[in-house]
Amino acid sequence: MRRIAAVLTALTVLMSAAFPAAAAQSDLKLGDGGPEVAAPSAILMEASTGQVICEKEADGQRSPASITKIMTLILIFDALESGKISLEDEVVTSARAKSMGGSQVFLEEGEKQTVETLIKCIVIASGNDASVAMAEYIAGSEEEFVRQMNQRAAGLGMTGTHFVDCCGLTEDPGHYTTARDVALMARELINRYPQIHQYSTIWMDTITHVTRQGSKEFGLSNTNKLLKMATNFTVTGLKTGSTSAAGYCLCATAEKDGVRLIAAVMAAPDYKARFQDAVNLLNYGYANCRLYEDGEGLPLPEIPVQGGVEETVPLAYDGTFSYLGMNGENFEQVERRLELREGLTAPVEKGQQAGVLRYMLDGKELGTRPVVAARAVEKAGITDCLRGVWRQFFLAA
Repeated sequence: MRRIAAVLTALTVLMSAAFPAAAAQSDLKLGDGGPEVAAPSAILMEASTGQVICEKEADGQRSPASITKIMTLILIFDALESGKISLEDEVVTSARAKSMGGSQVFLEEGEKQTVETLIKCIVIASGNDASVAMAEYIAGSEEEFVRQMNQRAAGLGMTGTHFVDCCGLTEDPGHYTTARDVALMARELINRYPQIHQYSTIWMDTITHVTRQGSKEFGLSNTNKLLKMATNFTVTGLKTGSTSAAGYCLCATAEKDGVRLIAAVMAAPDYKARFQDAVNLLNYGYANCRLYEDGEGLPLPEIPVQGGVEETVPLAYDGTFSYLGMNGENFEQVERRLELREGLTAPVEKGQQAGVLRYMLDGKELGTRPVVAARAVEKAGITDCLRGVWRQFFLAA
């Protein structure tokens, strides 16, 4: 049995390079009351801050099986966000997509399904055929789609990851990721595209196959059995996976009292262990974590602009401030201190930093929140200067 300490400070999740294969199976303990985890690799992360609460061999590279589909879903929602595709688009199943084995929804060659239906097939039933169909629809080929998956992973700092396919069916040793990277891509998916939970919380649904043989309904049953387990938190997703090479994997997302947690478990020894590991991790997180969030901030004045077409510019906050506490902090005693520059010099760009809102508790700085220019201000030309002088002349008269 191995003991590792919880990460108590605001760690960045964009960690350094991944390490070789994880150690042999052992239970994870965090202090005397820490969670027991049978899987050899696991991590617990808070979603809004990205802070790691606890981890076990989280950088060990392992086959992810269908957890791969989290990245596939990110690219699908990227394409939806950009307008490249829409939920109502009809996707034609290719012979290659039909040929996928493993978990599937039995699409036929030439069969048409909407993008939204295929998203359900991927999220609920972990359809490999649906994943390949969407990859081909978005990128023209699965190979090009996988290239984009690896590019997106690199952009998220997933340094221990390399994808070979879009569904995780392969047992190619070149297809691997880490528990930390799984949490990173899950965080990107649920933060950027929270609508994923509209699909990941569906327990059962049906789709209709329309082929030359006629129409027939096919039932979808969610592979994430956590949705039906009795817990003291709300399960919101996200993805299971299992192959002979990967063992039993799970990326679970949950919410309670405004705190959203991500638990990634890789290579659990059996079907039930992955779910129990996730429950143990999430229970530990909710027993020990409290989240402080400030979306409003202090009132902001306008700040002077020197040499601009406008004399002042309004200010705004850049994002919401979040801090995860694990030491029983009394967040009612948090002090907020607004620190602004005396002024800005034109030209001023929208989003240009003009100061910070500093958060203090018991003499310790919890963090800062940027204060930025709410709009751009162009540099004044000769005509603008003359107009200003003329206006001042009449005001003084």
